[in-house]
Amino acid sequence: MTTAVKVDDEAKARLEELQAEIRLEAGKKVTQQELLSRLIDDAYQSRQDVVDSFRESTVPASEEEIDAFLDGTFDSGVETDEEDIDDILYG
Repeated sequence: MTTAVKVDDEAKARLEELQAEIRLEAGKKVTQQELLSRLIDDAYQSRQDVVDSFRESTVPASEEEIDAFLDGTFDSGVETDEEDIDDILYG
């Protein structure tokens, strides 16, 4: 089954450029459909990277994000050591 997918002119041009580079460097003529299928297969194998590329947040956090986080913190004046944390978490 073949389905049409619309892409903008820039994406179409890059697809054609990849297609031409494959023909020149690998000596093999591939259709745009074959190339898209390969790209989709590769993306599917590393799908977490693809999903992450669409996230709006960036890692590490920006200075503004760090400052916003730290604005919500305060010093209680009580020293806490590892034992205190264990007691709080595990009873």
